[in-house]
Amino acid sequence: MTQLAAPGEGITYEELQLATRNRGMPLEGLRYDVTPVGLHYLLVHFDIPAVDPDTWRLAIDGAVATPLHLTLDDVRSRPARTVPVTLECAGNGRARLSPRPISQPWLLEAVGTAEWTGTPLRGILDDAGLGDDVVDVVFTGADRGVQGDLEQAYQRALPPSEALRDEVMLVYEMNGRPLEPQHGFPLRLIVPGWYGMTHVKWLTRIEAMTTPFAGYQHEAYRYIQAEGEQGEPVTRMKVRALMVPPGVPDFFTRTRLVGPGIVPITGRAWCGTAPVARVEVGVDGEWREAVLGAATGPWAWRQWSFDWEASRGDHVVMCRATDANGNTQPVEQPWNLNGMGNNLVQEVRVQVR
Repeated sequence: MTQLAAPGEGITYEELQLATRNRGMPLEGLRYDVTPVGLHYLLVHFDIPAVDPDTWRLAIDGAVATPLHLTLDDVRSRPARTVPVTLECAGNGRARLSPRPISQPWLLEAVGTAEWTGTPLRGILDDAGLGDDVVDVVFTGADRGVQGDLEQAYQRALPPSEALRDEVMLVYEMNGRPLEPQHGFPLRLIVPGWYGMTHVKWLTRIEAMTTPFAGYQHEAYRYIQAEGEQGEPVTRMKVRALMVPPGVPDFFTRTRLVGPGIVPITGRAWCGTAPVARVEVGVDGEWREAVLGAATGPWAWRQWSFDWEASRGDHVVMCRATDANGNTQPVEQPWNLNGMGNNLVQEVRVQVR
């Protein structure tokens, strides 16, 4: 059951516990095409499991013709590719909502882009032989805990149409190095375009099911307005742009300080459903076109830039992206109970002096 903060209620002790375990990417990290591992956002639902790579095995079973049990060497010996992919947590921006859903209190920073190396999932599923009656492919991680009064391993599912996409991978390297423990060592799932809850870490099992999967983590990620609603499932990332805050910060308030004149503003934009087609920068409510740069990859963010002629005084600088389907970030965010898919425009307060 989702709790809501009372009007004016500050961050709770429980939220602070979550915030110290998980980390966001400092927004100045947007300057990198590929996010350094130490800056990439991180969310661990339960504990980081201790995994012995020598005894670790990946089971592929359920409704398959040939069950498989693969070692890490088996996986690494398969055809490999390296793909840059942008990941964003589905709860990014939750702490900006009012009333605030009480959970991991993300502001804007739950995003990053890494170069992931691994093998296409499709080849492994083809070797196992998915049955024609499979409706869900379930991915189980080694991390366990209690949520919703239920002890569970972290599990998510994909329909075969998504699991068999050519770009979906089982990965064992991040930015050219073996996965670090917090990022899913020794093997994790990468599903380009989808929010972060889908990219199951510390994989131990892939099960083909002939009935719909209804595990807790699979059902918890839905767009709902009240408890008990069915809602639509959270899947692909909504269009979004973020900027590197200009100038230098005030230590406590993070208000930005710049001098008058031309102030270069840069950032990144991404979307999981269609290419980014446009980015605009708004200064005190007046929107102007930014210049789009190259994308880091087909499934990764796109660079953009804007030269702001800054005049003395206090200003609010915003940015928003539009995708090729015409979807634009909202200036006023529609609220949902779990704080999912919040792509409200970024606002940065700037003093020019």
